Amino acid sequence: MTLLIIIIVLAIIFDFINGFHDAANSIATVVSTKVLTPTQAVIWAAFFNFVAYFIAKFIIKKFGVAKTISDTIDIEVFHDITIVSVVLVAALIAAIIWNLITWRLGIPSSSSHTLIGGLAGAAIAAYGFSAVHSGTIALIVGFIVLAPVIGMVGGNLIAILVMHLSKKMKPSKADRWFKNFQLISSAGLSIGHGLNDSQKVMGVIAVALVVNQHLDNLPKWMHGSDATYMMNNHEWIALACFGAIALGTISGGWKIMKTMGNRITKITPIEGFCAQSAGALTLFITEMLHIPVSTTHVITGSIMGVGSVKRLSAVRWGVTKDLVIAWILTIPVSALMAMLFYYLLGLVI
Repeated sequence: MTLLIIIIVLAIIFDFINGFHDAANSIATVVSTKVLTPTQAVIWAAFFNFVAYFIAKFIIKKFGVAKTISDTIDIEVFHDITIVSVVLVAALIAAIIWNLITWRLGIPSSSSHTLIGGLAGAAIAAYGFSAVHSGTIALIVGFIVLAPVIGMVGGNLIAILVMHLSKKMKPSKADRWFKNFQLISSAGLSIGHGLNDSQKVMGVIAVALVVNQHLDNLPKWMHGSDATYMMNNHEWIALACFGAIALGTISGGWKIMKTMGNRITKITPIEGFCAQSAGALTLFITEMLHIPVSTTHVITGSIMGVGSVKRLSAVRWGVTKDLVIAWILTIPVSALMAMLFYYLLGLVI
């Protein structure tokens, strides 16, 4: 029971950090174009982060991304409740530390892939590669590449269409209109962020709860529907996770906002609207496919796609190269950290 409480507390802490770590993703462009002040923007984003809960619960009526996360590790190979719990604790500690490091350095890395790497690394340390579902991991890793590409292509196409439709408007009028439209697109992006990112530790908490209800019947106890049942019938799991993301967003993430706002490319209101719209659309699509993707990757790709419409040199590719390196390192570094924490925890538990 003590380990279960630790897992839940760490999961909520991770979601809170995820909120302020990734807050800049959904509000950077709306702040850089001076549509909202930073304070107004974080309140706006946090509100729609939490609105996402009602959309998931009452409109989509499922937590598909959370289910995918719960399938990342193959619990059936485990023979000891304590080992499962230690794996989850090690994964969460590694994910929290990597998020804090990248936040401190102002690197917009993926909180999602940090958690995936942590879960995979700790599970492999416990029972080898048979402890992870390779198909699920491969799908998530594939979208490390696909998500920013989809965002880039979407941003490029939406920007071309919008600029064509608004080409006869006076620049001052276009700026005024699209500053208002940016409120709508940033709300959509914040909903997408809430839908995708809030669910990730829901899957972790659900697995921990299921494990703790089957203490005397390992390993043949876990079915795919068990974690889903926990999430659908324990309201507090979703409310705590969506609430933690929203509270974290209110705390802000100003270091990362600087990178996302103007260091990748100079953003105008029209371009901000296009980038946010492409990012939101990509997040909604991946939510319907139950694929946990990185909000960071998606919006970065969208900003790059919009910036490249003007000319390829408008995108500061040196900055994006550093981001890509951070993305590539996230899963293996998180996995190695989680392995280390698993072994260290094993010495004291």
